[in-house]
Amino acid sequence: MDDRNLRTAIAAADGGDPYRALRELHRARVELTRDLDRAESLAVRRARAAGSSWQLIALALGVSKQAVHKKYGRS
Repeated sequence: MDDRNLRTAIAAADGGDPYRALRELHRARVELTRDLDRAESLAVRRARAAGSSWQLIALALGVSKQAVHKKYGRS
């Protein structure tokens, strides 16, 4: 998602049509979540390839070692 689309979604929240605002905000959330998930997955793979431990990756992500290994252990 680019900045323009995000700004449009946020601006819609201040507009006169609350239904449109909710649709725009939901669409923005879905796109941002997808983009961030992809970026996080890539960063985890790169960290593992560089020799980082699951513990270090978990610390960086603010989750448990078990959680990060469960989510990315097969990546």
